[in-house]
Amino acid sequence: MALKIKVLSQYCKSCGYCVHFCPKEAIAFGKERNGLGVFYPVVDEEKCISCGICATVCPDAALELREEENNG
Repeated sequence: MALKIKVLSQYCKSCGYCVHFCPKEAIAFGKERNGLGVFYPVVDEEKCISCGICATVCPDAALELREEENNG
């Protein structure tokens, strides 16, 4: 099992806290909009260290740290 960040785009209000506080600059706003009409974050899994800071600072609970099966 590996920890990965999951973006729950429907809850994002595009505050930018996750982008600002990511220590590895692994999060940026994507080019798609959610149902609220705002751009939501995408995670660069190559840079992400699954620290969970983004999920902790998100006021909208739009990011969560989940355990996922390794596919390797």
